[in-house]
Amino acid sequence: MSFKKITALFLIFTITLFFNPICYAQKKPITDEKTIYSYINFDWWQGFEDSYLLDYIIKALNCNHDLKISTLKVEEAKESKNLTRAKELPTIGVGAVPALYKLPSQTSSDGLISVPMFANYELDLFGKNRDKTKAMDRMYEISRLNEKSAYLSVVSAVGSVYYNIVKLDKLISLQEEIILDTKEIYDLMKISNEQGLISTADTVNANKSYIKADADIIELKKTRERMLNMLAVLTGESPENTSEFNRIAFDDLKINKPLPDSIDSNVIDKRPDYLAAEKMIEKAGLDVRAAKKEFLPSFNILGLISFNSTEFLRRMNWTNSVALLAGSAILPLFTGGSRIANLKLQKNKYEQAIETYRKTNITAIQEVNDALSDLKLDNEKYNKTLESLKAEEDDFYYTTLKYNEGVISKLDLLQKKEALLVTQKQVTNDKTDYFINQIGLYKAVAGADI
Repeated sequence: MSFKKITALFLIFTITLFFNPICYAQKKPITDEKTIYSYINFDWWQGFEDSYLLDYIIKALNCNHDLKISTLKVEEAKESKNLTRAKELPTIGVGAVPALYKLPSQTSSDGLISVPMFANYELDLFGKNRDKTKAMDRMYEISRLNEKSAYLSVVSAVGSVYYNIVKLDKLISLQEEIILDTKEIYDLMKISNEQGLISTADTVNANKSYIKADADIIELKKTRERMLNMLAVLTGESPENTSEFNRIAFDDLKINKPLPDSIDSNVIDKRPDYLAAEKMIEKAGLDVRAAKKEFLPSFNILGLISFNSTEFLRRMNWTNSVALLAGSAILPLFTGGSRIANLKLQKNKYEQAIETYRKTNITAIQEVNDALSDLKLDNEKYNKTLESLKAEEDDFYYTTLKYNEGVISKLDLLQKKEALLVTQKQVTNDKTDYFINQIGLYKAVAGADI
């Protein structure tokens, strides 16, 4: 082999080792924005007509740490798949082995340089390695489905937390009015008690109501603070910035999504957890098949050529080379029972995968039915509460007329107002439950349009 050929050989080796495009390729996101928006059915969220909510969802998609972890797991599964696929390909290598030696009959030493090149390839006659690669393909598909589940869970959590914060804003506002109302009731009853018009027990009860109303607003504010902190974590923000979080006013919330009468059972087939359970059965079946093939012999082809010379990069030709081409067939006779144990293990995992699939199926049906039932019943409850609110408003209106005409006392008017405010709080809770149940149904059907 000429000097130019040897030089070219080392040059190719250097380029392959140090300028491999796989090592130096610019990292691209494995999940593009279009795919992410399809995961969560972004159009569905636009139906709420709330720009603040959409901003928080977009921020969560870009900054939520759980979502970043799920995407990294997809990348991990992809590289694991590539690692397994590499075992189906031959292994080729080249090297340089400089040596200094001395023969027994000589007093001087001499130098030698070898340039070995080798190749090894396992003939996958029974498809064992191919089955392992297919199994890793399924794991990659499962990681994709798990990523979609993560996105659905996070955006659903963002929506639920957001509407709870909007609800708490309204409840705190109503509670502030109740505090003023109960304080005024207590003051009037205290004066009446001093004049001997009402009992001390009634005054004590009025004071208790005022104290309780004051304590209730503290609990509401504490809950809102926790919800704001939760929203900060979901959107990748610092909890220190919650004072800057904007949201829609509760009274501006619009119920404009239609209430479905029923849901097609085929919607279950689109849930990522259901599809992942299916893929897991396929993966487990391939693992069992690969475990069975471990009992079969493996066939390998080995090639080796080494150019040797006592002079650096000279006289490296076919005359001074060592070449080998060999094949092997190996059948393990005794491995301590590892192959049998591995086969039993993979069969056990296959049975687990089947049971997980069955459980996922019935759980998915339950979640969809529960979500639809909750949505319908809470809608009925909300409508009934609206009727109750209308009655309280009418009652308060006529009570106000009576007060203006001097028929009843201000104490009676304030008590009616308190009852009205309590009913408004119930309406606030029921309306928010309806929004959150819509999100629950959205999550149960994996964001599908229904």
